[in-house]
Amino acid sequence: MTQFLTSTPRHQLERDVILSDSTAVQLQECLAKLRFHKTIYKDWNFESVDPMGLCTVLNFYGPPGTGKTMTAEAVAGQLGMQFLSLGISELESKFLGDTAKNIRAAFDTAREEQAVLFFDEADTLLGKRLSSVTQGVDNEVNAMRSTLLIELERFDGVVIFATNFERNYDSAFRSRISYHIHFDLPDQAARQRLLERLLVPAIPLAAERGALLAHLAELTDGFSGRELRTCMRLALPKALLAAEQGGSAPALAARHLEEAVAEVRKAMAEVGAPVTPAHLDHSTNTARRMLGVA
Repeated sequence: MTQFLTSTPRHQLERDVILSDSTAVQLQECLAKLRFHKTIYKDWNFESVDPMGLCTVLNFYGPPGTGKTMTAEAVAGQLGMQFLSLGISELESKFLGDTAKNIRAAFDTAREEQAVLFFDEADTLLGKRLSSVTQGVDNEVNAMRSTLLIELERFDGVVIFATNFERNYDSAFRSRISYHIHFDLPDQAARQRLLERLLVPAIPLAAERGALLAHLAELTDGFSGRELRTCMRLALPKALLAAEQGGSAPALAARHLEEAVAEVRKAMAEVGAPVTPAHLDHSTNTARRMLGVA
């Protein structure tokens, strides 16, 4: 059975997290309700008629790179709690039955350490349970998901799920989710705020900062925060190489950023692929792999 360690949140909502306006509004409403959770369920004893409501379950869904993991960590910090982040690799086991044990251990650790429990790639865990069981491993997949349902009913803390494939959730899990928060790709204003943060003051510039940021924000329609960061990672070496070859002082110019944007957009086009019927079995196949029998 795996040992789990919590961490102190590194990110803060106001300082580090930049979201689209609609996502920010949803998140602030959720946090406002969380502030009153103890009053409602403990002090006013609403738990006597709604015991399953003791566990607050948030579902962060949307495209990859939109800040779901960072926001989850920042929420833990906002609540003054520790953070326990789990992906597939932390939960999976090559031994039948051990993945369910790991899920129980994760909840036990979160309970003991007063931690927000964060599950990434949650569609694997929350996918539809198998109705026509054909082999022992399918029983294990169902057992794993049943264990998660039971732990959610017993837990009185905060659980956050994150996924890019929210449509595959089993209805039993959907009914236990307190808040669904959609993470949009950033609009132009949000992209400019993200780029403002990425373009740290120590970077020398060949153009006026505001104009450079506005130009780049306009160029990057459809980019996530992760892809904006990739643009910066590609552009900065270009500026240094150009200075080295030209014998001049290094300075980041619009052309370096434009080249980086073109490279990222090309990679997005090449890697991106339409959803096919094979994607529909994504969570079940991954769950089988978690159990060591895929």
